[in-house]
Amino acid sequence: MEETSVFEKFELQLDHAAKDFLKETAKWAYFLSILGYVGIGFLLIFAVFAGTLFSALGSGFGGIGGSSFGFIMGFVYFAMAAIYFFPVYYLNKFASNAKRAFRDNDSEALTTSFQYLKSHYKFIGIFVLILLSLYGLILVFAILGGLLGR
Repeated sequence: MEETSVFEKFELQLDHAAKDFLKETAKWAYFLSILGYVGIGFLLIFAVFAGTLFSALGSGFGGIGGSSFGFIMGFVYFAMAAIYFFPVYYLNKFASNAKRAFRDNDSEALTTSFQYLKSHYKFIGIFVLILLSLYGLILVFAILGGLLGR
């Protein structure tokens, strides 16, 4: 009886339809990553001008806001842009490598593209878990605050 190695490679064949689907997916992923970079740019621009904007709004509404609130909001928008950068970067790298893989018939580039796609979804999944945990904590504290505030 012949044993097979755990490290043995196997060939996965993609038919023409699967290749076309992947090529189209790469094009849309590239388009979405470009839109993501534009969105990050807008977030960074808003982060830079948040101090001025919130200072002007604060003086117009009786002092709410102010420069410290503007600084905090600028920091929040900068943090949002930094967090948003990673999934957009991974999506862009997936698309670029996938397009190159089909253009040059390069299996290694296709493998790299899938590695970036995995990283993209892993980041999104972890981020969603963190957000759901925060929402759960907020809900618990809101319920406790409502019960104890009676």
